[in-house]
Amino acid sequence: MAGPKEITPDVRWGLMDAALSVVSPRSAARRYAARVAISNLRRGYEAASRGRGTAGWKAGGTAADAEIAAAGATLRDRMRDLVRNNPIAAQAVQVLVNNIVGTGIRPRAATPDPALNRQVDDLWRRWAARCDDHGHTDFHGVLCLAVREMIEGGEVFAVARYRRGAHARDLRLRIELREADHLDGARFDNRADGTRISQGIETDRDGRRIAYWMFPDHPGHNDPIVNHRLESVRLRAQDVAHLFERQRVQSRGVPWGTPAMRAIRDVDDWQTAELVRKKTEACLVGIVFGADEDQQSIAPVIEDGMGNRVEQFEPGLIAYARGGKDIKFNQPASTAGVYEWHRTQLHIIAAGFRVPYAMMTGDLSQANFSSTRAGLNEFRRMVEQIQWQTVIPMFCEPIWRWFIKEAQSQGLLPDGIEILAEWGPPKFESVNPLQDVQADLLEVRAGFSTLPQQIARRGYDPEEILSEWADFARKADAAGLVFDSDPRKVSKAGLVQTTDPTAPPSGDN
Repeated sequence: MAGPKEITPDVRWGLMDAALSVVSPRSAARRYAARVAISNLRRGYEAASRGRGTAGWKAGGTAADAEIAAAGATLRDRMRDLVRNNPIAAQAVQVLVNNIVGTGIRPRAATPDPALNRQVDDLWRRWAARCDDHGHTDFHGVLCLAVREMIEGGEVFAVARYRRGAHARDLRLRIELREADHLDGARFDNRADGTRISQGIETDRDGRRIAYWMFPDHPGHNDPIVNHRLESVRLRAQDVAHLFERQRVQSRGVPWGTPAMRAIRDVDDWQTAELVRKKTEACLVGIVFGADEDQQSIAPVIEDGMGNRVEQFEPGLIAYARGGKDIKFNQPASTAGVYEWHRTQLHIIAAGFRVPYAMMTGDLSQANFSSTRAGLNEFRRMVEQIQWQTVIPMFCEPIWRWFIKEAQSQGLLPDGIEILAEWGPPKFESVNPLQDVQADLLEVRAGFSTLPQQIARRGYDPEEILSEWADFARKADAAGLVFDSDPRKVSKAGLVQTTDPTAPPSGDN
């Protein structure tokens, strides 16, 4: 039976301790105990200790804005290159956009007046259909592109523009999206009145944003016929919505896939090297050697019609050496463990992008029903956090305030009333729809949630659903039709029931 493992002490027994222990063991013990106590006080955390294991670990104490100012542009350029050319990076970004935005995050007016709510919602729908300043899409398309820019480039800006519409009652407000490159990151200033400019963001003496300094044209334009305006222009902060994820106390964002960029690049390089190796091995099949040429290089030597030597590799090539009497075939090297190594790297990349491995790669061979649901639950919690703590307050709410203010200034909505919005993110697709619907029904019947809450979770407007149901019920009654889906007349078990409160119960009702 093996004895207990010997533990090497952190504080070593030195020569002075050994010498003192011969003369006075008690004093030596007290001295060594004091040295151990001092070592414990100085260390605190193992990760903060200094030694051979952490000799190459360089960590600076710079502020987040200082790090972003130095590396932000390079990170954006490299991440965009990966998304353009690497399928894994492109799929990871698409998965995040699909789940955070989906078909859109829809607002509903939330005032005590139902008539005013309907008026605001109708006006929003008409405006949202043509709010894009470039005229390409609607509000949901603008939101989708903004979230994609935040994930891929780290941040994006929405600028309020005011254009005259075709009709007098059309809202003048339009939304223009600008990439992070538009911000003049080289503009710094520290003024006597306490205001300052850092990376193109102007703040007052209390640190609140009051303006952005931005280039009207994208600095990366290379069209020779475009007259570039490379002088940054000051835009008021109330006319700009800045969307980015805050991971520290910072003023700008970084691409989401930054922790995975090195891993993606390494996998790309490995795949290229492996492909070249396989192609090279497949080109040369065999060489016919002579008795005196067994020790020569395997490179085939071929002479053309002019007697010139030509060295080349071709698929299925058999090279003949002079006086050839024996043939030798090349043997490709084995590639055991390649699949496991590659899958491990993809797991690392998925963790860096914060997406489930199966959703990023489409590989479900290592997942079962329970593990898939558990992984999706954690991913959906992250998505909901981004929706409610980043996208809605930093992008959707500012645009809603611009919309309400402009509608009130044009007399399309009553002035002096605060009109707030309730936002409805898209629903998550159910892995087991029957069980999920039964659970939702039990929650409503037990009073844990309300029917409007369950409808809103699915991305629909409860008022619209109720109005549509009432209209359909009137038409069905007029036509004398009764459907199993009508809870007024048919029970859950499919039995006829009555809505007359004085009638005795029937069926399972």
